[in-house]
Amino acid sequence: MKAFASRAKPRRRPMKLSTTVTLMVCSVTGSVLLLAFALWFWQISNTTRDGVKETALAVARTLADSPEIQRGLLLPPTSNVIQPLAQKVAARNDLLYAIVTNMQGIRYSHPNPGIIGQHFIGDDLIPALKGNENVAINRGVLAPALRVYTPVYNQRAEQIGVVVVGLSLNKVDEQVSHSRWAVMWTLLFSVLMGTLGTWQLVRVLKRILLGLEPHEISAQFKQRQAMLQSLKEGVIAVDSDGRVTLLNQAARQMLLTNASNGVNGHQPLLADLQSVLETGVPIPARELACNGLLLLCNTVPVRSQGAVIGAISTFRDKTEVSQLLQRLDGMVNYVDALRTTSHEFMNKLHVILGLLNMKRYDKLEGYVLQTAQNYQTDIGAIQQRIKSPVVAGFLLGKINRAHERGLTLTLAEESLVTDNPNQKQVTVLVTVLGNIIENAFDAMSQQPEGEVGILLHYHDGWLTIEVSDDGPGIAAENIAAIFHKGFSTKGDNRGVGLFLASQQLNEVGGTISVESEPGVFTQFFVHLPWDK
Repeated sequence: MKAFASRAKPRRRPMKLSTTVTLMVCSVTGSVLLLAFALWFWQISNTTRDGVKETALAVARTLADSPEIQRGLLLPPTSNVIQPLAQKVAARNDLLYAIVTNMQGIRYSHPNPGIIGQHFIGDDLIPALKGNENVAINRGVLAPALRVYTPVYNQRAEQIGVVVVGLSLNKVDEQVSHSRWAVMWTLLFSVLMGTLGTWQLVRVLKRILLGLEPHEISAQFKQRQAMLQSLKEGVIAVDSDGRVTLLNQAARQMLLTNASNGVNGHQPLLADLQSVLETGVPIPARELACNGLLLLCNTVPVRSQGAVIGAISTFRDKTEVSQLLQRLDGMVNYVDALRTTSHEFMNKLHVILGLLNMKRYDKLEGYVLQTAQNYQTDIGAIQQRIKSPVVAGFLLGKINRAHERGLTLTLAEESLVTDNPNQKQVTVLVTVLGNIIENAFDAMSQQPEGEVGILLHYHDGWLTIEVSDDGPGIAAENIAAIFHKGFSTKGDNRGVGLFLASQQLNEVGGTISVESEPGVFTQFFVHLPWDK
């Protein structure tokens, strides 16, 4: 195995499940959080700036409505009426400045008292002089500031000046940054929770996948699929609802391909699976007839944590095994017949040698003629009429077996069987003849003597077989049942031979029928396709 592993082509190791899930979740979560952060930060920044502007406008409007401001604008800029009030308001509200100008843009207040009475710097004052509130960012004498302009009206609703409130941009940025930190903390908390969730998700997935990585699961699945498809045994599995989840190629061939049109021959197998699902009790080594095949099935439940979650059945075609056994039995009979014949001829040679030594030529001549006649009667006749060596050997074996049981097996003189290259047809013939002849022997076992006659005749691609015996016969009510599996009058665990013969005949397109008169005779008629 080490040498094999060293010769295997090295491949790049796939990414682990934990790494894949972590990268995937982190990329998705990170993208969503960054987008949410960008949108939230943009919204909070705008909201903070709008709040600052509204606060500045409120202060500016309050100053514009103040009687002190309105009265001071009627006096010269150096009257020092507006300056103390503006400075107090600016200090109280943490403003950069609060400036009041008349309609000519002359300052009435300023953080630098030395420039009071001078003209206001900046064109953004012009909209306010025309009666419009205005917000702008500009740099005047002091630092860059957010400026808010509000017109001042007297009691007669006539504009008499403008109030300018300035907020340092640094103050605005500080408030935005303060809001930004709230977003950052939320983002960090989300990252932490996402990390913990990813870790927990990986743990759950690894437990569900039994600690295997995805590429390992994929490789094992492909290996098991290849293994299942290469099996000659059929495999079928169902889930807890009885739905078929697995059907390998051998099972498909046996249950579906060989099924007759409109016939659900696989119902007995599905019934076993349903029974195991309901009871949880396995059904070992059971024979089932499905689609003309005799299957040997083992059905077991599939359990998970003590509960039945499915069932699986493995089965193989017992018909093939039976056919092979029948074929082997024919060959064994042929060999046994040859061995018996060989011993008989050795004995005959010893008799001939003894007669020669005794010089009893008259007896020798008669013995040789009798031996030749017996040969012609038994072996020679069979070999001349039966051209198939397997069938000939099978019949010779059955003739010897009949002699051993005190019975007679005869082959009709008009019998003729050509040799056949189709081994399946030969096997079916041996199976059918073997079961019928053995049943006849068993039926006549209680008789002092009995005879079984066989006629084999080939004509126009068909072989006609007639097997008759003078045994006790078959009762009329049993004629229709003798070809059913398990039916027998001989006891339990019998009734397979004629069922198997009928089944194999149906597979090759043959037929079998029987006539019987109890106490007189029984005769089987078989028609079998036969290739020359």
